[in-house]
Amino acid sequence: MSATDHKKDLHVYLQDARDVFLWKLEGLSEYDIRRPLTPTGTNLLGLVKHVTGAEAFYFGDVFGRPVDAPDLWIAGDAEPNADLWATADETRAETVARYRRVWAHSDATIDALDLDATGPLPGGEGRELTLHRALVHMVAETQRHAGHADVVRELIDGATGQREQGPNMAPGDAAWWAGHRERVERAAREAAAT
Repeated sequence: MSATDHKKDLHVYLQDARDVFLWKLEGLSEYDIRRPLTPTGTNLLGLVKHVTGAEAFYFGDVFGRPVDAPDLWIAGDAEPNADLWATADETRAETVARYRRVWAHSDATIDALDLDATGPLPGGEGRELTLHRALVHMVAETQRHAGHADVVRELIDGATGQREQGPNMAPGDAAWWAGHRERVERAAREAAAT
């Protein structure tokens, strides 16, 4: 029986979610990666910018290893939602490159520290955070926003799935999916009528 490596397991899931963000941007125009597709303005490039700032906060600031990244508005360091959209002069190339730099910095923190290593949570009034807790948080945070990216990308051009290769979607062509959607719609209407 092999030993469980909890840090490696968490890191694998974090990297998997990171990779989702990059392929969700592939093949889309500048407009499509930036356009708000929900009433709250959710957009693909803004999601990448947000998770970049979150990684910098949790794997940089908390452990005394600051790295240049967008400030998180929720931490009180930026205007509301500033980290959830890209201005016209913030390019895709710069945003993606910054994400890759921050995740390399995060990976160095993860590799250098034990899971029980602690750092002060900025603004946390004396609270300490373990690397384990930071990893769990960032896996959840990144996977959550990767799910948002899935939906946003599907709204843009119909592309679905977690990966470009090895889709995790049921097989079916456009006609099959249209039939499936209609069946779900019919069930919703029937349930509402009862």
